[in-house]
Amino acid sequence: MTARLSLFDSPLFLGFDDFEKTIDRMRKSGAEGYPPYNIEQIAEHGLRITLAVAGFDMDCLDVEIDQNQLTISGKQIDDESRTYIHRGIASRQFRRSFVIADGIEVSGADLDNGLLHINLERIIPESQAVKIEINTPAKKKQMLKTIDVDSSSEN
Repeated sequence: MTARLSLFDSPLFLGFDDFEKTIDRMRKSGAEGYPPYNIEQIAEHGLRITLAVAGFDMDCLDVEIDQNQLTISGKQIDDESRTYIHRGIASRQFRRSFVIADGIEVSGADLDNGLLHINLERIIPESQAVKIEINTPAKKKQMLKTIDVDSSSEN
């Protein structure tokens, strides 16, 4: 049995355990070929995913985001009242997934002329840097004395 090397095996990567699972999901979804799609930058912090979904109406499409995974699915229902002499346009279902980074939000979706546009926006958080005080043994001893004095004065 061979050990699988991981990009995140380094002890310097703390808390990145789920990234490997995310990369595996990306590999699996990358093999899908239908429907074709584009990803474009539409603003400094804006992205747009456009899928070619000709033949699908809004009732047949679903856009959902769950745990940083954007999933677009479509299901066409065959019209039993039609009789085809030749059927070159398949009515098939699809499911296409994209892994979305933290800080990226879906701002909307539009269906226009057989193209489904999903707009994404990168939200730039304000810095939340916190200064951590470093204690010395003398400081700790002083803190303990203060706690003892406070607790004995309550009695």
